Amino acid sequence: MKPLILIRGGGDLASGVALRLHRVGFPVAILELEHPLSVRRAVSFSEAVYEGAHKVEGVTARLVSADQFQVALEAGEIPVLIDPNADVLRNQFVISPNSTFLVDARLRKTEPEPLPVQLPLHIGLGPGFTAGENCHAVIETRRSHTLGRALWSGPTQPDSGQPEGDPHRVLRAPVEGFVEPLKAIGDMCREGEEIARMNESHAISAPFDGVLRGLIHPSINASKGMKIGDIDPRNDSSACFLVSDKALAVGGGVLEAVLMKMREMEWSAAP
Repeated sequence: MKPLILIRGGGDLASGVALRLHRVGFPVAILELEHPLSVRRAVSFSEAVYEGAHKVEGVTARLVSADQFQVALEAGEIPVLIDPNADVLRNQFVISPNSTFLVDARLRKTEPEPLPVQLPLHIGLGPGFTAGENCHAVIETRRSHTLGRALWSGPTQPDSGQPEGDPHRVLRAPVEGFVEPLKAIGDMCREGEEIARMNESHAISAPFDGVLRGLIHPSINASKGMKIGDIDPRNDSSACFLVSDKALAVGGGVLEAVLMKMREMEWSAAP
């Protein structure tokens, strides 16, 4: 029997992990915030929190309550629970800790708080996790020759503090407030063209010609300096609706760690 895999966070990287695991037959569920902060919303299962259901590359995630959890799994969907503290781990009517693996894909880049129960496998993504100390395995998330590698001891590369690629592609809130979109994800933008406004008076403009790859949900009260959008200089709007190569690489590392643990558990159970 395959373990249930809970994923904390439903952003674009977490969704790539969920998609890869779901496609090979693992039951997958996502634990999210009440107001997810995903920017690449078109490819983030977290969008189900706002829309009730959201599809990424043909796979549907659905916002559920605990009593609807199993129904969504049996329907071949990915259930999404609003559960930022992973309280479902204490609910043995919903999950069995002995047959549950957990992937922390929140990308907080800080040391995680301890889990409320012991699980056979706890995987962390990126900086903040140290395999053998605060998780069993950690997956490298920084682009390099080690991207997507599953490590069973030690940390990943440290956080660089900078976005990958051209830093100008990242749109940040000039003030605290709500984003009023003037463009949709996938739209082409010209350098200097207004993409969105904040508080009706602060314009957010395209730093160069490109495609609007992501924009934070308009219900979020963004803090000043917070990442709220992403421009892609490549002239390919279809890429805005595909999980990234990085997310799939990280998903491959998670899958490797899951299969290694399953094999180890089979061996330990053998007479």
